[in-house]
Amino acid sequence: MPDRLSALDASFLYLDDATTPMHVGTVLLLQLPRRTSRAPRAGETASAPAAEYDWLVSLIEQRLALVPRYRQKVVSVPGRLARPVWVDDPDFDIGYHVRRSALPRPGSEEQLNELVARLMSRPLDHSRPLWEIYLVEGLSRNRVAVITKTHNAVVDGVAGVDIGQVLLRSSRRPPQEDPELWMPEPQPSGSQLVLDAAWEAVRQPGEAVENARLAALDLAATARKLVGAVTGVASALRTAVRPPPAGPLNVEISRQRRYAVARTSLADYRTVRQRHGGTVNDVVLAVVAGALRNWLLSRGEAVSASTTVRAMVPLSVRAVAGEASGRVTEGAWHRDPGAGQVSAYLVNLPVGESSPLVRLHQVSHEMRAHQESGQSVAANALVRLSGFAPPTLHALGARAANSFSQRLFNVMVTNVPGPQVPLYAGGARMREMFPVVPLAKNQALSVGVTSYDGGVYYGLNGDRDAMFDVDVLAGMINESVEELVGTVGAA
Repeated sequence: MPDRLSALDASFLYLDDATTPMHVGTVLLLQLPRRTSRAPRAGETASAPAAEYDWLVSLIEQRLALVPRYRQKVVSVPGRLARPVWVDDPDFDIGYHVRRSALPRPGSEEQLNELVARLMSRPLDHSRPLWEIYLVEGLSRNRVAVITKTHNAVVDGVAGVDIGQVLLRSSRRPPQEDPELWMPEPQPSGSQLVLDAAWEAVRQPGEAVENARLAALDLAATARKLVGAVTGVASALRTAVRPPPAGPLNVEISRQRRYAVARTSLADYRTVRQRHGGTVNDVVLAVVAGALRNWLLSRGEAVSASTTVRAMVPLSVRAVAGEASGRVTEGAWHRDPGAGQVSAYLVNLPVGESSPLVRLHQVSHEMRAHQESGQSVAANALVRLSGFAPPTLHALGARAANSFSQRLFNVMVTNVPGPQVPLYAGGARMREMFPVVPLAKNQALSVGVTSYDGGVYYGLNGDRDAMFDVDVLAGMINESVEELVGTVGAA
């Protein structure tokens, strides 16, 4: 039988448009090993060596067998009699998916962020496997950046990992692996796809009727219907909570993006948590609340003592109790099996509160109340109904965000605890990793947070017009951390 997309995955393909491309991303900053001096090889110059690109292509080729979805594409069923299917791409071309770019040496962080924003603004080609990786040269201190883009329809939990994860190992010198011989399965003909759909219609007649009805509708409307149906809780939530406060974070968005990052120390979060209680995630949310407060004030927005910004916060159930949901075994980084158990909370960030310590206590109290009541938003339903087990909670957050959009929240904040040991791609050590979480309709900002090897890294993805000052907000992340750390000695 065909490997058919789930209803949720198909809906994200339909939702993919020029203003809301449905891919998640990561920016990895790698420290290359020092090479001995040598003459340039054929096809390279001293200022632009080809060796790094060849190295990355070779590394990905060795690991592609671990992520079979990355050599498959989506094919539609004639007449839309059933949802699309995954098939092997007979023309798979790794050179198309692994691309090379460069910044003028020495490339600055601002230039890299601008490149990330431009790359993430472009939708993926639906006629090919739905991923891209960019090797970015020209950075200072013998570093390169690796930028990944993967469509949300790909990260459906079939393999449980994505390409960025399988590239990373805990060993600086992993064993050399030869690429496995891959022979694509023949692509089914249109008539075969129709026959398969007919056979499924016999086994599941109700779904066949629904597919036929949906085929006559506009695809975008169909996608929104599917997302609402799969979550199964949107209507109940609309009656259970008040609409989110209005503000500059919920506007009609454009096709283009801005991107900014902030880097902080995990030790600061642990210090605050140990002194004031709660969890590291509570401290992260309090940091975001403080930064948003200062950002709103910098814009001249009205901020009173009762002002809040509602965040949707997807969390791993296991990550709520601990700090890490990643493990290192046999030299490779894996997601903890418990990371697939997820809940998403609507949290009112107290941006009107001037005291950083009171903000932290209010966030901790609200998170504790959510966890004790069990009133999580839809994520468990997603797991049950679609077999959804995302390789990262950033992907979960992006998917859930498009289910609820501005009806229920102002901003999405995804926090994914990562391994606290160094990881390597080949012989290159990963120094930093920044998430890129896509925007939902009418959402001007998404905040992705990842901890790794003693650091906590923020990636702020914003609409280019609405978030013209996203770099200012990124700077306020560090100020907010300093505010909270200052309360440790004063309390």
